[in-house]
Amino acid sequence: MTDASEEAKQIEKLYEFGESLNEAKDKSQNVKDYEGIIDATKTSIKAKQLAAQLIPRFFKFFPNLSSRALNAHFDLIEEEDLAVRVQAIRGLPLFCKDTKEYISKIVDILGQLLTAEEIVERDAVHKALMSVLRQDVKESLTTLFKHIWNVEDSSPDDTIRDKVLCFIRDKVFPLKAELLRPQEAMESHITDLIKKSLGDVTGAEFRIFMDFLKSLSIFGEKAPAERLKELIEIIEGQADLDAQFDVLDADHIDRLISCLFMAIPFFVRGSSCSKFLNYINKHILPVFDQLPEERKLDLLKGLADISPYTTPQDSRQILPSVVQLLKKYMPARKTGEETNFTYVECLLFSFHHLAHKAPNSTNSLCGYKIVTGQPSDRLGEDFSEYYKEFTERLSSIEDLTRATMKKLTQGMAEHNKAMAAAKTDEAKDSIKTQKQNTTTGLRTCNNILAMTKPLHSKSPAFIGDKSVNLSWKEAIKPSVPSNATATG
Repeated sequence: MTDASEEAKQIEKLYEFGESLNEAKDKSQNVKDYEGIIDATKTSIKAKQLAAQLIPRFFKFFPNLSSRALNAHFDLIEEEDLAVRVQAIRGLPLFCKDTKEYISKIVDILGQLLTAEEIVERDAVHKALMSVLRQDVKESLTTLFKHIWNVEDSSPDDTIRDKVLCFIRDKVFPLKAELLRPQEAMESHITDLIKKSLGDVTGAEFRIFMDFLKSLSIFGEKAPAERLKELIEIIEGQADLDAQFDVLDADHIDRLISCLFMAIPFFVRGSSCSKFLNYINKHILPVFDQLPEERKLDLLKGLADISPYTTPQDSRQILPSVVQLLKKYMPARKTGEETNFTYVECLLFSFHHLAHKAPNSTNSLCGYKIVTGQPSDRLGEDFSEYYKEFTERLSSIEDLTRATMKKLTQGMAEHNKAMAAAKTDEAKDSIKTQKQNTTTGLRTCNNILAMTKPLHSKSPAFIGDKSVNLSWKEAIKPSVPSNATATG
């Protein structure tokens, strides 16, 4: 342990070295002074703190001593004393200020230091990183992202990876307008870095990256089609649409449905949904019965959401699977089994929008007589049995729907009475939830009746506009009465 007088001498000596270097016109001649500063990193705590300030300050004048100076400074970062470590961290950005070749090395070290537990130390790391980022954002980001790419299995690097991800999310992303300059070139660069990071991400991490990419101006409202295609391809890659589908792989099912909903805004903007649609048709609808119950509804909602944006060719291909499912959930006669009205609503909505784009496909599927003048009309063939069976199913589901509406309307009256009598907030909240469920149920039933009605015609006009608003979505017109018995 250094005594006080010895420490005072060391500090005095350091001040002399510093002053000598400050005053020298050609600092590179004062090699002994700089070596004296480097050697002070092996002395007392106070001297180490001072050395941590002086080493980076004069670093650029002594290229021949760069390795020695850096190694001595890096040793200070591993010191037991917190004040020394913090001072050493604060000095790191100065190493790259005039010697840009050290940026990636300094950023790499700062990335590892993000795991620091002491708040004051972590704060110093954040500030130092932001300082280096402002010096050279491209090089700094590239180095930081390597901590996200280069993780093998579960290792201590996982912690560094998580901390780097959090730093990028919390500190870099919010300052994108300031940091990503020139805008288009840097937005493209960070997009490439993110793409490389997606090999092994959790669902939550993928959403963080996608939310950020969607916020970039290169993918904004005026983005060209090829830019949107780039985003759709990222989502398709994450959904693993080239893999064989295993109905027991719950993770793949979750990922696929999550990615499908993530992609919908881009389908609305004109991107192709063919790859998703073909995968669902080929791999998932044939094993629909085996899917987990909650995933069935998510998939049907997703299918309903994308059906307005399909091509005629894709519509023609998937219609047989949709009609098959419709028949399954619209029984020809009362079976005693409970009807899932939301499934029926989703499937009818999908059927209308798909059939609107490929109307004559329904001739051989439902026995309709739609004339387009194409051979695919198949008007010479007799599908009258299909028409009889399909319209019987429509009538049956209409009867069930009306009976359910009657029950729901009675239920709504009872909820209103119960609400008037409710004493506690808890009871009121419970009744409010029941009323909301009843309202949604009534909207579902109204939608089903609105969609089955035109389908009794021999050559129906399929709904291809926005006249039907799906029951789980916000009503288009907010001026609906509170009991909402006639919405949709």
